[in-house]
Amino acid sequence: MHSSASCHLHIVFATKKRQPFLKPALQSRLWPYLGGIARENKMKALAIGGVEDHVHLLISLPATLSIAKAVQLLKGNSSKWIHETFPELTPFEWQEGYVAFSISISGIDDTIAYISKQAEHHRKITFKEELAAFLKKHGMPCDETTLGD
Repeated sequence: MHSSASCHLHIVFATKKRQPFLKPALQSRLWPYLGGIARENKMKALAIGGVEDHVHLLISLPATLSIAKAVQLLKGNSSKWIHETFPELTPFEWQEGYVAFSISISGIDDTIAYISKQAEHHRKITFKEELAAFLKKHGMPCDETTLGD
């Protein structure tokens, strides 16, 4: 028997110190690039979006890939690409860490809609408030260490 899994994750990670490096011109190239990283590593990117200081991804993971390895591949390869493609962004870094939430099949459409409306959403709520709400909803610890800067 072959290994298989239905593992859908909403993953969020931020730029270091939440610096607003991810301007719209970069987003329009970075989101597809992240999708390519996912595809090359047997993940399926169902949605990618965000704003200037953080990224949301809805990813389907294969049975052979851990969450930590998936995020390492996404962050590491995209950081390398940003530095090689945009020399003016030499100070760019992703923040250490990430959050990942499991998403049921019935929650996929809502999650895709949520990720697609990030710019609109963040006119009303900060990233820190958004992250705190997600952590609380999922029963995860929410303190300054988790929320970080």
